[in-house]
Amino acid sequence: MPRKKRARQYSSPVREQRADETRTRIADAARTLFLANGFDGTTVDAIAREAGVAVPTVYAIFRSKRGLVEELLHRARFGAAYADLPRARVRFVARISRRVYDGERAELDFLRGAGMVSPDLGDAEEERKRYTLQKKTIDFLSDAGVLRSDLDVTTARDVLFAMTARDVYRSLVVVRGWDPAKYERWLGETLLAALVLAAPAVDRR
Repeated sequence: MPRKKRARQYSSPVREQRADETRTRIADAARTLFLANGFDGTTVDAIAREAGVAVPTVYAIFRSKRGLVEELLHRARFGAAYADLPRARVRFVARISRRVYDGERAELDFLRGAGMVSPDLGDAEEERKRYTLQKKTIDFLSDAGVLRSDLDVTTARDVLFAMTARDVYRSLVVVRGWDPAKYERWLGETLLAALVLAAPAVDRR
């Protein structure tokens, strides 16, 4: 009896590379449109057109606009540009917090104004995920030897988690009328002061 041929494995480096390129192209398109039009003003159809893919492809990879925001957060936190220098990395946390919250602002205001609690924004599961992802930032600072000596890693994570919360953005930008750029600068400097050892003074004698 002839032996059956084993099914060929179709996963290949080339196919995986193409899938990664498609994912990156869609995320880049979403980032461009979110920054230009905001979260609420950007549709999945528009993202698909910008990326040059079919709408079902976007849904198959990211499931929703919310999934795209999570992808952008993940890329910003753990991308190559994010891992250069400790102080630059902390400031980048402030930058990405501002950009994401700017994009979500219209939707968040609508839901709060309607007296609704969003099922996606700020729920317990998302906050747990945010706290988990932020571990790498604190581990990076600790491994680099620049985490403040009076902080253990758990306390440092708690500080980072609290300072980057949406309600801090909303209190300052929406309620108090801060310019988002001012919020970003303040958050970056506040996080540096709270988490990172002060740079040694330069002896100019």
